[in-house]
Amino acid sequence: MPVLLALFSSALWGTADFLGGNLTKRMSSYVVVGWSQAFGLASVVLICSTFHGWGNWASVLWVGVGTGVSAYFALVFFYSALSQGTMGVVAPITATGAVVPVLFGLLTGDKPSWLQGAGIAVAFVGVIAASGPEISGRNESGWRPLVLAGLSAIGFGVALSFLAVGSRTDVVATLGVERVVTVGLALGSLAVALIRQRSGHGGNGSALTRARDLVALSRPDVVATAAIGIFDIGANIAFGVSTTLGLLSIVAIGGSLYPVVTVILAGIVLKERLARIEKIGVSLALLGVLLISAG
Repeated sequence: MPVLLALFSSALWGTADFLGGNLTKRMSSYVVVGWSQAFGLASVVLICSTFHGWGNWASVLWVGVGTGVSAYFALVFFYSALSQGTMGVVAPITATGAVVPVLFGLLTGDKPSWLQGAGIAVAFVGVIAASGPEISGRNESGWRPLVLAGLSAIGFGVALSFLAVGSRTDVVATLGVERVVTVGLALGSLAVALIRQRSGHGGNGSALTRARDLVALSRPDVVATAAIGIFDIGANIAFGVSTTLGLLSIVAIGGSLYPVVTVILAGIVLKERLARIEKIGVSLALLGVLLISAG
């Protein structure tokens, strides 16, 4: 059950990344992140108002803030890395963030079997390979996108570790605090950029452009960003619950297979042909899951 929930979270995250990747080809990534985070917050509010209640928010406040801050800056670093580098370099580095919750789980008492340990290693290599790493040895973008991708990996890994801790008390409340923090940071960064621009330190007007874009979405774009936000919240809930039912070091790998899902969707929907390294990565990731399940 915990592995299935973790795999379900990967399916939702991978689908959200696929939708987001398509949207960012024709609109600002800032707009996609801002709207999707807002819809995610609305989803949590709806869940709490209808089913869950509001009682446990104070008890997970600190861990929710930690989740939100690390997740927000991980997104900022990720999109900054993509804007300066190439997906073939950035994605595999970001995928290594899975090692953070795995190590956290091992350091806090997880003891997977030898077969599960082998599955963790095989799936981890598979996720990186499925991301389509560029192995030509050339890096024309310099070191900056590599550093940003590394920081993004750490941020995502820390966010998942915080989420695992908060889920022991209340996964929905943790996500509620997290989403308030991410939306607040996004709005705050936009406000700072607008203030700097008005004072003559904001460059070429990009902040004003982003502010206009936030309120200029078409109906299909609103639906798409809403889907991203809802899928993201669903994935977080599924992953959070999985951490309460199984070992974090195991479910963290199951929840980190989202690049495989994105690659498969690109092949099915966009008819993108998988490179040999991606096919090998998908196969290794699936083999790793089988080993983990068998263990």
